[in-house]
Amino acid sequence: MATTKKADNTYAVVESGGKQYRVEEGGTLLVDRLPAAEGDKVLLRPVMFRSDDGLAPQDDLEKVKVEATVSEHLRGKKIKVFKYKPKKGYRRKAGHRSELTRLEVNEVKLLTRKPAGKTADEKADEKPARKAPAKKAADKAEAKPAEKKTAAKAESKPAAKKPAAKKPAAKKTAAKKPAAKKPAKKEDSGGS
Repeated sequence: MATTKKADNTYAVVESGGKQYRVEEGGTLLVDRLPAAEGDKVLLRPVMFRSDDGLAPQDDLEKVKVEATVSEHLRGKKIKVFKYKPKKGYRRKAGHRSELTRLEVNEVKLLTRKPAGKTADEKADEKPARKAPAKKAADKAEAKPAEKKTAAKAESKPAAKKPAAKKPAAKKTAAKKPAAKKPAKKEDSGGS
């Protein structure tokens, strides 16, 4: 009697680079370039998960683990772009090749519980608190009380811009008409 193996219908839909891809365990995937070296393991964000039991509810997507390995970085086929406007003499030719990453999917499964979150130590390592340098703190301690107040005010508030002094509006004077010339008086030349 021959035994038949039941087909495994487990797959997930993942998001990478703003696009969604259907992935199965053992398959390969071509996505936009990822900032990971060849051989690195990458976790992909699941959008949907389907198993023999049916679709996983949205709440359980945090429990889905989709792990892939970066197999190579490559460039896509050259694409030519040609812009043309008839009767205008406008023609532009350009092209590009996409930067791509090939992934090999290692694992697609639904975990029994949500993965552990980061510990407090890991969170502290990620975002170190900003502290003032020791030199500035020592200078402030030595500053005189009057200087402390002015220094504190200067640090607490950004310097406000003073409004420009307004110039008084120029008075418009009425245009003066040139004075009418008076006819010159004729002088008698004394001899008639």
